[in-house]
Amino acid sequence: MGQGQPNPAALHDYDPAWPREAQRRLDAMRERLADLPGAADAHYDHIGSTAVPGLAAKPNLDLQIRILPLPKDDAMFERLGDLGYQRAGGTRPDSPGVYRDIPRGSEQVDDAVWEKSIFVHQADRVIVHVRRLDSPWGRYTVWFRDWLRAHPDQRDRYEAMKRRLSAENAGKSDYDDYTRAKTAFFNEVQAEFELWGRRTQDNQG
Repeated sequence: MGQGQPNPAALHDYDPAWPREAQRRLDAMRERLADLPGAADAHYDHIGSTAVPGLAAKPNLDLQIRILPLPKDDAMFERLGDLGYQRAGGTRPDSPGVYRDIPRGSEQVDDAVWEKSIFVHQADRVIVHVRRLDSPWGRYTVWFRDWLRAHPDQRDRYEAMKRRLSAENAGKSDYDDYTRAKTAFFNEVQAEFELWGRRTQDNQG
């Protein structure tokens, strides 16, 4: 199972400092991007496993900016480059979710909504997913996060799968295969968390 080998998908126990650092980063980016078109309506989210208390995770902070129109890469770099963020290109030509999200979910939408970009702070292990405000993926990431927070049994089941996949990916050069393998869990629970998210959204509205 790759014991003793380097593991790019290695998991760390949940760290309560993650949300505080995520918020600090989001606040700094919100300030830097305030002059972009659509900035007044943009959403800044802490997503991914580091945003779910009690869930083991790769120690990478996944952050999300939802904005319309989607900013050009050079506009983003002009504002974030001196903070240490660079446009990500993926470790492989087919790395998932770098330039476009893989379409999923029940919504029938224009193909353009899946466009995205990713900026990374390599030294501090921060990944910033920049999506359109009307991206279904943008909503799904928040719904999935909140669904896991509200359902500890599903959080624990997800962690068990992540630990198994992490062990299986020891010795690989990147965690692309680990990311793809997690899709099986998303496929299994997509309808459930999507329904939960819509109901929660309606109740809050």
